[in-house]
Amino acid sequence: MLNRLDDFPIHQTVEPIAHPATTDRNAYDRFWFNGFSIDGEWMFGIAMGLYPHRGILDCAFSFVRKDGVQHSFFGSRRAPRERTDMQVGPFLLENTVPMRRTRIVLDDNESGLSCDLTFSTRTAAIEEARQTLWSGPRKIMDTTRFDLFGRWSGTIRTPEGEIHVDPDTCFGVKDRSWGVRKVGEPDTGGAPNPYGGTTFLWAPLFWDDHISQAIIYDSGDGMALHRDVLVAPLYAGEYDGPEVEDGQVRRLATCRHRLKWHPGTRLASAMEVDLVDHDGSARTITMDPILRFQMRGIGYGHPEWGHALWKGELALGHETIDHAKLDMLQMPNFHTQQLVRVSDGTQTGIGVFEQVHLGPYAPGGMTAMTDGAK
Repeated sequence: MLNRLDDFPIHQTVEPIAHPATTDRNAYDRFWFNGFSIDGEWMFGIAMGLYPHRGILDCAFSFVRKDGVQHSFFGSRRAPRERTDMQVGPFLLENTVPMRRTRIVLDDNESGLSCDLTFSTRTAAIEEARQTLWSGPRKIMDTTRFDLFGRWSGTIRTPEGEIHVDPDTCFGVKDRSWGVRKVGEPDTGGAPNPYGGTTFLWAPLFWDDHISQAIIYDSGDGMALHRDVLVAPLYAGEYDGPEVEDGQVRRLATCRHRLKWHPGTRLASAMEVDLVDHDGSARTITMDPILRFQMRGIGYGHPEWGHALWKGELALGHETIDHAKLDMLQMPNFHTQQLVRVSDGTQTGIGVFEQVHLGPYAPGGMTAMTDGAK
């Protein structure tokens, strides 16, 4: 099963590129983006995922204003054989300059959302440490990921009107990951494996001349499963350095975190993260939320438009949610990103704090699958 990429010297196995090295049905390859206005008035998210063993390509675009009304477009199709075909109905992703610029086009559709946006990086590519999680003897996640911090330009049209996206005032992150993770319909059969709970926290932050990033996985009892802390230069204009990496990314030793929750929910009301260097010194960052984005809007945990769910040869959908009316103890609403103002005591910045607590989490007093913090 050949495609155009087989004409490049990039093979890692004796199989054609369309044949993943793993036969795990949860193999995936995903683009993910966010973007936000630095005045805190609006935020958007974009996702596109290919699931080669499930035969699905899906995508989503979601936009929220400060008033908490979030609009979403969803699309799904049978995965094309040609890996460079990244279109689902009215949605198109163009990797115009790999590692530099990406264009997202969403033509008019029933959701009332459309866009023509270009992401341009202001950092070199930042490779995160490999992320592997286990459930008993089985790997349930084994991924490689890289990030680009940058800016957006273009136009977004919403049911409330059109927005001009200015690259001087709209920042965002591009996240590429691939490997194996839990997607689609759950596996069935066999002895049940007790679930002990998982927490994921992510804090990609923009400062005046650099970025910082903390990636955290905890078990249900609060034990550290994964820590990755990075800092890298943020270039003043569009990145014009080496083609992929600039050699300036610095990986710190570890990080610590402290959260306060909105009572009875799994949503943080305030956050602190200590970035700990190899000499033991720590930089404490405080985060103050100003806007919330529900990750269900781009498929994460969505009961109908979740990632890798077979919807037919081509299916399109849309949803509008009012954050004020959501039950935050319903599992599809656990996964959030919050736009945050940040400070380390000497300088200020802006960025995103992502969180999801699945199952028990002792540091928050959560003891069941869907109870709130105590």
